[in-house]
Amino acid sequence: MSGYPPCPQCQSTFTYEDRDQLVCPECGHEWQAGTEQGDAVATVKDANGNDLVEGDNATLIKDLKVKGTSTVLKVGTKIRINRIVDGDHNIDCRVDKAGAMMLKSEFVKKSNP
Repeated sequence: MSGYPPCPQCQSTFTYEDRDQLVCPECGHEWQAGTEQGDAVATVKDANGNDLVEGDNATLIKDLKVKGTSTVLKVGTKIRINRIVDGDHNIDCRVDKAGAMMLKSEFVKKSNP
């Protein structure tokens, strides 16, 4: 097809160039044309072993107390993954009715949008 590499997020071959970026029309992911694709995407697995990537939706599988408050996040609370980071709490996400926070991937499971 095109002479461009496949999308590092969804592996689509329908990528195209827009100025100095490569764009995937299927998932909307954009990345620099000269970057190494193998190092750019960190792999994080949820409680069931499914891969989590930026932009995924997930739900909590356990009640979690929010540190420093009296708030408890209940089982089934929806989260939106903003980015995957290195460290103990490896998901930077937005939690419904609680705001932005970091969670461990072992307490979430991937869900449908």
